[in-house]
Amino acid sequence: MLLALDVGNTNVTIGVFDGDRLVHNWRLAALRERTADELGIFATRLFEQTNVAVSAVDGIAVASVVPPLTRPIEEMCERYFGQRALLVDATNAGIPITYSPASDVGADRIVNAVAARERYGKGAPVPLIVVDFGTGTTFDVISREGTYIGGVICPGIGISAEALFQRAARLPRVDVRQPPGVVGQNTVHAMQAGLFFGYVEMVDGLVRRIRNEVPSGDQAIVIATGGLAEVLSSETRSIQHVDPNLTLEGLRLIWERNQRA
Repeated sequence: MLLALDVGNTNVTIGVFDGDRLVHNWRLAALRERTADELGIFATRLFEQTNVAVSAVDGIAVASVVPPLTRPIEEMCERYFGQRALLVDATNAGIPITYSPASDVGADRIVNAVAARERYGKGAPVPLIVVDFGTGTTFDVISREGTYIGGVICPGIGISAEALFQRAARLPRVDVRQPPGVVGQNTVHAMQAGLFFGYVEMVDGLVRRIRNEVPSGDQAIVIATGGLAEVLSSETRSIQHVDPNLTLEGLRLIWERNQRA
């Protein structure tokens, strides 16, 4: 069994693989002050609730974009699972990277690229665009040859919603969801329309520009992942696949490749 940990700015996503099958996954709040023991208690309790023995874990793969949590996660793996975690980065992911410097690419973006290439790009040599709706909304581009060539980073939709609330005295905090229509009939619906449909159009616009800039971009396959992927993708014209577990799948692939190596 493999324990896969995606440490993001908002959530720590935990996945357990039995071979190539994802059998369990959970999300914890990514509180930066959490200690190794707190993380270990959470993780082992989750294992207990699903009747999975901690001792059954054969390996651990971690993608972290939160440096204050990286070392506590490593300590948790060693102390509670008796395993040294594989920390994924540009040097061990097994994908060519032309981004400069390669070390600046977030581990989650590399992992997504590896999983997208394996799942959607092996059958036909076409470019891939991965849209990740996380704390930030990122667009990652993989060439038809399988090279990670770069992407786009935007504020996430949750950050934009919070900024409206913080900076405009008379605007309330709203949930990000699809309103009844584009023309809001009250303040909440008007804000939701701007956030929801604004991000839908941003996604379609950026994908169009990426297609125009990348060789064979008109053939590019667009994959969405992240918390709001399913909600937003239904309204876009450009997203073809929604894969909520893309990052966990990428961690599994990279771990297996490193084991074979």
